[in-house]
Amino acid sequence: MTGRQPHPHRAVVVGGGLAGVTTALRLADAGIDVTLLEGRPRLGGLAFSFCRGDLSVDNGQHVYLRCCTGYRWFLDRIEGAHLAPLQDRLDVPVLDVARPAGPRLGRLRRTGLPVPLHLAGGLAGYPHLSLAEKAGVARAALALGRLDPADPALDGIDFATWLRRHGQSRRTIEALWDLVGVATLNATAPNASMALAAMVFKTGLLSEPGAADIGWAAVPLGDLHDTRARKALESAGVRTCLRTRVSSVTRAGEGRWAVDTGSELIDADTVVLAVPQGETHRLLPDGALDDPDRLLDIKDAPILNVHVVYDRKVLRKPFFAALGSPVQWVFDRTGPSGLQGAGQYLAVSQSAAQDEIDLPVAELRGRYLPELERLLPAARGAGIRDFFVTRERTATFAPVPGVGRLRPDTHTRAPGIHLAGAWTATGWPATMEGAVRSGLSAADAALRALGRAPVHPLQEAA
Repeated sequence: MTGRQPHPHRAVVVGGGLAGVTTALRLADAGIDVTLLEGRPRLGGLAFSFCRGDLSVDNGQHVYLRCCTGYRWFLDRIEGAHLAPLQDRLDVPVLDVARPAGPRLGRLRRTGLPVPLHLAGGLAGYPHLSLAEKAGVARAALALGRLDPADPALDGIDFATWLRRHGQSRRTIEALWDLVGVATLNATAPNASMALAAMVFKTGLLSEPGAADIGWAAVPLGDLHDTRARKALESAGVRTCLRTRVSSVTRAGEGRWAVDTGSELIDADTVVLAVPQGETHRLLPDGALDDPDRLLDIKDAPILNVHVVYDRKVLRKPFFAALGSPVQWVFDRTGPSGLQGAGQYLAVSQSAAQDEIDLPVAELRGRYLPELERLLPAARGAGIRDFFVTRERTATFAPVPGVGRLRPDTHTRAPGIHLAGAWTATGWPATMEGAVRSGLSAADAALRALGRAPVHPLQEAA
């Protein structure tokens, strides 16, 4: 690769999720000799695809926002941005089926006006809140805009407590704050750190007019996070080893590390552990963190996805959110899945799914098919071609109050050992954006430690 040194530094990245792939690309772009090790037979971590017959199925519905500059960099780097387009302007259909007068559709939209006026028109026309509740939302939004998400005091309280202190009714929390917060934080307001909630809402809604515009993959996630990522790694000169589990990371002399895969001992100047917190705890060399057991206190939160293939079209929108129903968000996955013949494939995305993650498929079928018929009249009487469930029990770290003090920085006390992963101290919740940002930070820290200037600066994402 052009620009490489005659004897480049060597790096090993353990983990082939978004954090690991980002780290490997960033290091390789700087001329580092990189080996990427992944235990699974694919890249992509917890944002991946698999085949079910002729269907290409994403394990869960993943979206990103225009303010996700790190993930947008990643898409550009793997030449996949055109395959995950953004909305021109934020527009979220919200269907309330709990009204005595019958179901009502509303929309959360923005205009092109400056912040915060860009949301004023959409809020004024949002039918699921009263005039008094809308006025209360405006006051709370102004107060939220004055917060510093990095303030440690905010991490010690929950989002619901802050909302109640600022006059938010139970209905307002359900119809607005949790509608967005559950999907982005993977927790309801009482179980979410105020610091993380402030970061999500301040960045997504109050930073610039288009910050909350939504994007999602128009192809299977594996086409992006595995196929295109693997091609980008290969072009960058990264040696990628799948089905390769690391058993240990040990010192191999002054400033050197040995990564043992059982079949190979790889010598490296720097090692980036881009794996979940439990595996990181297992691999960390002694003395790398003051209190490594704190990693084990970072708990996980599940996400459940219910997949239904109908024999006819039952939804005319690309997605919608629901109120007054167990259903949270519904997405049309027909095109990306490659569904053959007549019909439509819907994915129901259920965050903060602790109460449902272990329920039998038959029970979930009995719960969600009637709910979809209640939400979508066209589904009544439609045939079911397929029904299945995907469960991610460790989808994200649990964003509970106090988690901020547990999340480690990318640096460790062991020279040459760095950490990456959405669970590290990115300031973001566990999202694709958080994972990519952690990889950027880990790579840049490793480059600085090696005396190399980081390449392709991304000031807004670093």
